Amino acid sequence: MACAALVVSGCGMGDDVMATMGMQPAETTASDSSAQAFAQPPAVEPGEKPELMVTPTQREFLDALSEAGLNPSSELAALNIGSCVCQAKAARQSDQEVWDFVLPMVRGDVRDSYGESVAPPAGQANSETSDYIRIATETLCQ
Repeated sequence: MACAALVVSGCGMGDDVMATMGMQPAETTASDSSAQAFAQPPAVEPGEKPELMVTPTQREFLDALSEAGLNPSSELAALNIGSCVCQAKAARQSDQEVWDFVLPMVRGDVRDSYGESVAPPAGQANSETSDYIRIATETLCQ
């Protein structure tokens, strides 16, 4: 039931940890239309990855994941998992409830980082879940 509450609460691009994350805004000039309320992200060619803008706290989290030997499928996936850890902790979920909520996300990301045809080593998702929760709690959830 608690996990359902977290899902309903919108673990994702909320107005807390992930709010400042995004793509670099396009430059605007004086001749730009004043009707344009928001800058559009720069055009990205097919196959290219847009530049992800992160806060210093988010960068610290991503760097700590790398130092721990984790290889997320993408920085965005790692930040999403970290944000969900923080939201679960802020909702005062028990350690077991946080684990139960985060494990499927980490398991999916571990699978994604290995590709479709390669199975990740047994126990890797459990180990990485522990690392994600610890690192997010220490760096991101402040």
